[in-house]
Amino acid sequence: MDFFTMCMIAAGFGMAIGAFGTGLGQGIAIKSAVEGVARNPAASGKILTTMMIGLAMIESLAIYVFVVAMIILFANPFTEQVVALLSK
Repeated sequence: MDFFTMCMIAAGFGMAIGAFGTGLGQGIAIKSAVEGVARNPAASGKILTTMMIGLAMIESLAIYVFVVAMIILFANPFTEQVVALLSK
């Protein structure tokens, strides 16, 4: 398996794990917020604000994973060294 194939596989696994983790985290956060509003409807404004901030933080993790995957695929700093090693 060549270097570029391994980069594609690594980026794919990274995105899959990142998407799974952030999706799970967002689901748990929304579930907890809905339960909190069901228990205390008067606090729905504070719960909604806190939930939105938390969801933004969780979503930033997915964006970081996407950026790292794009770096692995398109701007890999080790490409020249690996190609030089493989061509020997």
